[in-house]
Amino acid sequence: MTSLQDIRYDDAGLVPVVTQDANTGEVLMFAYANSEAVEKTKETGGAHYYSRSRGELWRKGATSGNTQRVVEVRLDCDGDALLYRVEPAGPACHTGERSCFFTTLQGGSDEDAPDLGRTLGHLSGVISARHEEMPEGSYTAKLFRRGAGYAAQKVGEEAVEVVVAALEDDRLAEETADLLYHLLVLLEERGVGTEEVARVLDERHR
Repeated sequence: MTSLQDIRYDDAGLVPVVTQDANTGEVLMFAYANSEAVEKTKETGGAHYYSRSRGELWRKGATSGNTQRVVEVRLDCDGDALLYRVEPAGPACHTGERSCFFTTLQGGSDEDAPDLGRTLGHLSGVISARHEEMPEGSYTAKLFRRGAGYAAQKVGEEAVEVVVAALEDDRLAEETADLLYHLLVLLEERGVGTEEVARVLDERHR
């Protein structure tokens, strides 16, 4: 068992921190922490970091509300890097993306192919941002303005469209995409995070 004294900080008194979703394993962000940030993280259970640009301690979600509950802090084998395993409440990235690592470098490999999990994570972040900002002219914002009942109705309608598409062997991918989008809106409206759904699935199929 290691302790806070085992952390090897650099000459500036900082240690790099990789933040990971504890339920899905997705890497959410990269930042730095000083000893005070690490101690605050351990004491409060909320992710704290150190901003090199502002030169100050900061708590994730202090202004945005997109907090991170830290379930575990791990130290790497060399003692000079940390892993925060967290349960996020909202997107990690300031752009509204679920993860800061949403940009794929193009290389012509199979890794460039669309990935459903990555796409849903991106879409969930966008929907969350629309819910917070409620921009005029946004269809997503319109759904939120009409409430959970309307969003639930849309999920039901889209589910029927998926069934019809499956039976007719036509536009199944398109109708499934519509269903997943409206389902994510309903989850956001009801305050149920995708990480909570992932946790349930993980527990069922562990």
